[in-house]
Amino acid sequence: MNFMEHTFRNLTVAEIDTLIAQGCCAENWSDVTVSEGFDASKVWHVRMSGKIRIGELNGEFTLAGGVKKSSGIRNATLHNVTIGNGCCIENVKNYIANYVISDRVFIENVDCMIVDKRSTFGNGTEVSVLSETGGREVIIHDKLSAHEAYIAAMYRHRPDLAAKMKSLVMKYADEIASEYGYVGNDAMIVDTGYIKNVRIGSFCKIESAGRLKNGSLNSNESAPIHIGYGVICDDFIISSGSHIEDGTMLTRCFVGQSCHMGHNYSASDSLFFCNCQEENGEACAIFAGPFTVTHHKSTLLIAGMFSFMNAGSGSNQSNHMYKLGPIHQGIMERGAKTASDSYILWPARIGAFSLVMGRHVAHPDTTNLPFSYLIEEKNTTYLMPGVNLRSVGTIRDAQKWPKRDNRKDPCRMDKVNYNLLSPYTIQKMFKGREILKDLARVSGETSETYSYQSAKIKNSSLNKGIKFYETGITKFLGNSVIKRLEITEFKTDEEIRERLKPDTAIGTGEWVDVSGLIAPRSEIDRLMADIENGVLDSVEKIDARLTEMHNNYYTYEWTWAYGKMLEFFGLDADKITKEDIISIVEKWKEAVIGLDRMVYEDAKKEFSLSAMTGFGADGTREEQRLDFEQVRGDFESNPFVKAVLEHIKIKGELGDELIARMDRVK
Repeated sequence: MNFMEHTFRNLTVAEIDTLIAQGCCAENWSDVTVSEGFDASKVWHVRMSGKIRIGELNGEFTLAGGVKKSSGIRNATLHNVTIGNGCCIENVKNYIANYVISDRVFIENVDCMIVDKRSTFGNGTEVSVLSETGGREVIIHDKLSAHEAYIAAMYRHRPDLAAKMKSLVMKYADEIASEYGYVGNDAMIVDTGYIKNVRIGSFCKIESAGRLKNGSLNSNESAPIHIGYGVICDDFIISSGSHIEDGTMLTRCFVGQSCHMGHNYSASDSLFFCNCQEENGEACAIFAGPFTVTHHKSTLLIAGMFSFMNAGSGSNQSNHMYKLGPIHQGIMERGAKTASDSYILWPARIGAFSLVMGRHVAHPDTTNLPFSYLIEEKNTTYLMPGVNLRSVGTIRDAQKWPKRDNRKDPCRMDKVNYNLLSPYTIQKMFKGREILKDLARVSGETSETYSYQSAKIKNSSLNKGIKFYETGITKFLGNSVIKRLEITEFKTDEEIRERLKPDTAIGTGEWVDVSGLIAPRSEIDRLMADIENGVLDSVEKIDARLTEMHNNYYTYEWTWAYGKMLEFFGLDADKITKEDIISIVEKWKEAVIGLDRMVYEDAKKEFSLSAMTGFGADGTREEQRLDFEQVRGDFESNPFVKAVLEHIKIKGELGDELIARMDRVK
């Protein structure tokens, strides 16, 4: 490391004498160089060997409680260490070896900080995600996004792709490998045990950690990392803005931006992407996409893929049904969540924004029936398709995720699409609608129950499911049409038709959710082909392509929505008139306001008499009601309820405005 070489000089005889008098010693004083403003009086009881470089030891640190400590080096053993300006290093129990320490770093009461031989600092570590026995390994690195990891893990049927992606990551790991560790500006490391082969970014704070071995803490000024009491991490990468606290134990893990882990959480061979919150429980071989949340001691997540998920207490899965070992895996698509004490026996696939309650051991696959309830009754899985579309919980979740994006780093690694309704979920509704209609046709419309995969669907649930999906489709397509035609005044039907035409051919066909990024399958296929043929020959280029897809989402979305609009409403592209648009908007208003009314009624249940049970502990019914209101407020004043009513009003006005513009078309 030569980046500061020109600022250093040899010690003077007087400085050497001062250092010796203050209990310092060196293997070779000529190997100790200092900056011009070096103050020897600030160095006490320091043993030095190898190449040592010390900056200006000026300035002071104000610690919690108002205690001030001046810069300096006291009671430490240093070997091949560069120390920048304004640092305070004291009470190193063993030694610091092979580290470049930047400016204004505070290190106190540390056992050992070493780099032993050449290290990649966690880059290039294989994480056996989803399959504990191997086969879906993701090679982690500093710039890993949820989407790159998804492609690496899930497209193993393309071995050339997997090999190319591995080689790109290993190339990156080799480029950043070094025999020296690094501590960035303004970092703080106190009361910490063993640190080996760890690169520590700027403004990182490590307090009372137990062991950190072979990893990177990619902290920066915009989004500092905090490592807290008793934390143990081996073979890891932790991204900017994340907080790892209170006895968390990680082995072979990647942690994305602005995650929070604490309360003795433990994980091995797992990936966690942006804004995950993990406490108390356990994870093994999981792919935790953005906003995967688990808070409870009794919760085990194993061999599953999740995103936008909240695990209820006692949630559990099993991946070892057969004697060949833990080879099974499961997928819970975006927004799927588990109720308390739920259990799923893998393999299984749960459709997007579905709720799982009870025990499910018959391997359900509900990918084409999103927004459903899966409820256990007498060891049987009962499916209620589409019912979660009108759930107040679903709408609240959709609203809270963008608000809970805590990423402060201007460079966001994960490209997160928050849309509840998108080509990805709507294509599932189209498929779900056909599945339910086929079930009714084949089994008879009067059947009490219908069998789908390993689940049962009651007659009433089936018919409601068809209507829910049609409502969801109408809402999405209407949204898209209104957005496409907003602002513009049209004089003729031809102008309307011209405006409706898509700007690109990209977007037709199947869409995929690549762990938070929603994109046409064709574009993901193109990306994978370009990795295989060498067009995308670095992790940076892969990220740039993913960013391009994300930025073009709405352009691609309209291409898909346009085709589906023609299909769903039975329109001819060359013959669309203002009347057709008005008809779509009227149906859209009915769908949007109808769903909002259902959400409103669902919210109202939270304020029912039965919901007041447990309030007004020793009082009358009236005292119970008053106690409830003091704690929860009244229904009409609830912020969410007011927002729903406001949404009904706004959407009604939006639809009326477009209808008025259409009426002016000649």
